[in-house]
Amino acid sequence: MPKTIKKVGVLTSGGDSPGMNAAIRSVVRTCAYHNIECIGIYRGYQGMIEGDFKEMGPRSVNNIVNKGGTILKSARSLEFKTPEGRKKAYENLTKAGIDALVVIGGDGTFTGGLLFNTEFNFPVMGIPGTIDNDIFGTSHTLGYDTALNTVVDVIDKIRDTASSHNRLFFVEVMGRDAGHIALNAGIGAGAEEILIPEENLGLDRLLESLQKSKASGKSSSIVVIAEGDKIGKNVFELKDYVEANLPEYDVRVSVLGHMQRGGSPSCFDRVLASRLGVKAVESLIEGKSNYMVGLQNDKVTLTPLEQAIKGKTEIDRELLRVSDIMST
Repeated sequence: MPKTIKKVGVLTSGGDSPGMNAAIRSVVRTCAYHNIECIGIYRGYQGMIEGDFKEMGPRSVNNIVNKGGTILKSARSLEFKTPEGRKKAYENLTKAGIDALVVIGGDGTFTGGLLFNTEFNFPVMGIPGTIDNDIFGTSHTLGYDTALNTVVDVIDKIRDTASSHNRLFFVEVMGRDAGHIALNAGIGAGAEEILIPEENLGLDRLLESLQKSKASGKSSSIVVIAEGDKIGKNVFELKDYVEANLPEYDVRVSVLGHMQRGGSPSCFDRVLASRLGVKAVESLIEGKSNYMVGLQNDKVTLTPLEQAIKGKTEIDRELLRVSDIMST
C-alpha cells in the first residue's frame, strides 16, 4: 500500500528557465484541488538543508504564470552532495511534515532527487526545466520554446544590421552539449550556416559554405553557433580564422548569453508547465516515485529518473537535412 501523501514540497534547482513559475503554480493548485498541503522550498536543495520553507496556497501563486525566472529562487548546493547535508535536509522535511517532493530542474536536479530517494525512500517526482532541451524522455523541456522564440527574435534584429552593412555575423547561443536551440532557431531565423556539438562541420567546409554564399550573391550572412560546438576553441577564434582566410568578409560576433533564459514564457511553455505540474502531483498521490513527467507525442508521460539522467537526446537528422537545403 502506498503511503498517503498529505504535504508536498516543491523546489526549483539549477539554471532557471521560463515556465518554472507556471510549473510551481500548477503544483500548488493541484495540491489544493486534492486537499493536500503544499510547501515552497526556497533556493533548491540548499533551502532544504537550511529549512527555508513557506506554506503555499492557490492565492500565493496569483499572477506568476507569465513571469520568467523562479519565485522560489534557485541555487547550486555543494553541501547537498554530502551524506551529512542530505541527512540534514531529510530531518528538516520530516520535521515540517513534508512527505513527498516535486523537483523542477535539469539532470543535476534529478540526480539529487534520485540519490535522496535511494537513501531515505522519500517519494520524488521530477519536472524538466532547462532551456537546452537536453533531457531524455521528453520532446520539450520547460523554457525551450521560449528560448527559441527569444533567439529568433534577436537574430531577426541582427539580420537587419548585417544586411545594412554587408556583414557576416557569428551568433552564439546556449547549448554546451546539445545543439537543439542552434538548429531550430537557425532554421527559423534563416541562418546561412548552423554549427552544433553533434556535427563537426570542419573549418574547410565552413569556409567553402561562406564562399558559396558570397558567390551566389548573398551580401550578408548569419552563422548560428551552439556554445559547445567543436569547430574552434571559441567563437572569437573562429571569427579570426574566417577573417584571415576570407578577408572580403566584415565579421562580427554576438554572444546572446543569459538573455536566452529570461523573459515571459511562451503560451506553449505555460500550458506544458500546467500539464506537467498536474501529472507530477497526481502521480505522487497514486504512489509513484522516482519518475520525471515529460511530453512525448503530445501525451504527458512518465520516465524513470535514472533513465532521464543517463539517456541521451538525439538531434533531429531530418532537421539537419532541412537546414542544408534552406541554406542553398
